[in-house]
Amino acid sequence: MRERLSRALDVAGPLIGLLVVMVLFAILVPDRFLTAYNFKTVATQTVIVGLGAIGMTFVMISGGIDLSIGSVIALVSVCTAVLLRDGSSEIVALLGGVGVGVLVGALNGLVITRAKIVPFIVTLGTMGVARGVAKWLGDEQTVRADAGWLADLMKKTPDPGWLLLAKGVWITLVLAGVMTLVLRRTVLGTHCFAIGSSEPTARLCGVHVERVKLAVYAIGGLFAGVAGVLQFGRLTVGDPTTAIGLELDVIAAVVIGGGSLAGGRGSIVGALLGAFFMSVLANGCTLSGVPTYVQEILVGAIIVLAVGLDRLRRGA
Repeated sequence: MRERLSRALDVAGPLIGLLVVMVLFAILVPDRFLTAYNFKTVATQTVIVGLGAIGMTFVMISGGIDLSIGSVIALVSVCTAVLLRDGSSEIVALLGGVGVGVLVGALNGLVITRAKIVPFIVTLGTMGVARGVAKWLGDEQTVRADAGWLADLMKKTPDPGWLLLAKGVWITLVLAGVMTLVLRRTVLGTHCFAIGSSEPTARLCGVHVERVKLAVYAIGGLFAGVAGVLQFGRLTVGDPTTAIGLELDVIAAVVIGGGSLAGGRGSIVGALLGAFFMSVLANGCTLSGVPTYVQEILVGAIIVLAVGLDRLRRGA
């Protein structure tokens, strides 16, 4: 009962914050904020961060962190573009891009578990390596290629029209539903929470910690891969400089959604609400004419507040 109440509060917090922000901008710029087109825009803008947040939720619940996700998204977008440019089909390019994401995630997990190096340092290094490889593959410029039906995935007005929202939004929601079941109803999900809550205790209980961590970082890479392919579909070019700083947005979404930097806490629904909250905040500030630097200050302050509330909740 207590655990269910805690989960409900994790979702209620970001939901209340989201509603407050939406009401605020509905009052400030009602003619531009309260439109169907703007809602489609915000939903589409949430996709990349939302996908990254799904994978990051698993990583952070297990007590880890992944600073390389923005660079991996850029690398995947370039790899996808290169494959299409060289004559591969859209499905091959999609699978190749996602495969690159999984590979980088698995390498992160392998180094963390085998070399016993803290995740912060490993993924900080991978962040630079992935970005550098992306620039090398793209010859330090954008890679242009015919995106084909991959571009349709991120169109705000989808075809067929009855979908209402971009196909990428529905892909994100379906994947979120699947991963919620994985997190809450499978042994892997249970072990993630156990490791994040207390790794020594998890080991004593027979949890294969290294194997779980490897799987968790591979999942993070998988979602970075999907996000990278959709980012390519959105931009229709492979850009080695895209998604700079996106790792902070992804981590912020998970924290705002009730996740803990200390591990052992978090939810997919909360992470998506956190991602949507940030998109609404950015969209509303833009429509209101608020400078970008003010938006960055607001996001930073919100992250600090969310972490502070988490520490209070834990009694730290």
